[in-house]
Amino acid sequence: MSKYDLTVIGSGPGGYVAAIRAAQLGLKTAIIERYDALGGTCLNVGCIPSKALLDSSEHYHNAHGKFAEHGILLENLKVDMAQMVKRKGDVVSQTTKGIDFLMKKNKIDVYHGHGSFVNANKIAIAKNDGTSEEIETDKTIIATGSKPITPPAFNYDKKRVITSTEALNIDEVPKRMVIIGAGVIGLELGSVFARLGTEIEVVEYMDRVLPGMDKDCGKELRRSLKKLGMKFHLSHMVTEVKGDDKGVSVDFKKRDGEELLNIKADYCLIAIGRRPYTDKLGLENAGVEKDEKGRIVVNDHLETTTKGIYAIGDVVKGAMLAHKAEEEGVFVAETIVGQKPHINYLLIPGVVYTWPEVAAVGHTEEQLKEKGIPYKSGKFPFKALGRARASMDTEGMVKVLAHKETDEILGVHMVGPRTADMIAEAVALMEFRASAEDASRMSHAHPTYTEAFKEAALAATGDRALHV
Repeated sequence: MSKYDLTVIGSGPGGYVAAIRAAQLGLKTAIIERYDALGGTCLNVGCIPSKALLDSSEHYHNAHGKFAEHGILLENLKVDMAQMVKRKGDVVSQTTKGIDFLMKKNKIDVYHGHGSFVNANKIAIAKNDGTSEEIETDKTIIATGSKPITPPAFNYDKKRVITSTEALNIDEVPKRMVIIGAGVIGLELGSVFARLGTEIEVVEYMDRVLPGMDKDCGKELRRSLKKLGMKFHLSHMVTEVKGDDKGVSVDFKKRDGEELLNIKADYCLIAIGRRPYTDKLGLENAGVEKDEKGRIVVNDHLETTTKGIYAIGDVVKGAMLAHKAEEEGVFVAETIVGQKPHINYLLIPGVVYTWPEVAAVGHTEEQLKEKGIPYKSGKFPFKALGRARASMDTEGMVKVLAHKETDEILGVHMVGPRTADMIAEAVALMEFRASAEDASRMSHAHPTYTEAFKEAALAATGDRALHV
């Protein structure tokens, strides 16, 4: 029986990064992956393939609506959805092969099959060919990720009633699609199909889109998506979904009403969140406990109720983000060898990859009000920015929240072009507890989108924005 210093169950961003860092630190490491390809949800049916389709659909949308204004004339423009999906598959394949290479490079043993605890130091691997084997391990990291939440009343069938996993493989443009949930996944995939010509209707239980993010960001993005033709039913709840070979029927009503409404469409996409995936993991055999939401209970070192077993990513509390899982993977690997790593969870950015993009870090205005923290706000619209006018990306704004007395930056919220990349500047500054004035006095290249951040910081320091 093979024996390891560390075994990682799950090869998503958290798992494979944890394995690499552990190997770098000299630990004999194994990784167990249930599926044939490494990379987990993110690389196979999440972050990477969805961004591939988002980029493809945005190219088509620009060709259809903006190229003529740029002086580029096209004829017979059309969507080849099958090719879009094929390209997406190629991107996924290249990326997962890259993970295979990294495992070999770092001498990490890879096992394919379903891993489960026999006890705290022994793991059984049920392989896809029907065979099984066991390995011994001193330490274990659980990094098994999450699965979409699919309530029984929604009759999830993977054909017409779908989740993001199936949506990524639709090979022809639907005429109509209903999306349940106006969070990140629903809006990203909704925007993909809306750009390609699908009529999109979104049903959301809360009274706004992106309910977990700053209100101004939600307002800005909703305004933009409505221009794409997306229709929103906010403060509504879905009561039942029925699908057949031809399409779906979705019953819904106002939260405080009784009148039943109905939409018929080609597909219904369920995007109401994800749940920790710990099915058949044998946690009870190792004494690992879960909380009332099914998340694995961990302490400040991400160690579970059983010494030597750790958990990271979507199976523990906190935002379900690939980069959060990566940070936790490195954190645990370094903790195991006696180092003293640190994660500031407040400064893990959140991003929505629509266009315009949404990116945020730190506190929202609502959170600052709830905590009674005195703050000031500075905003700058992209329509006032020369670079944004040059690229015809004038929707959105940047908002900087700073402490009213100390001027320390407390939160940054962006809606606009390339804000997913721009937010890193805000994270860096906030890690060093910079003030809004610090940000405003940094030289930003002209013309760039990042000038909007500088201008918003100027506005926060005392209404000093220069270009509005």
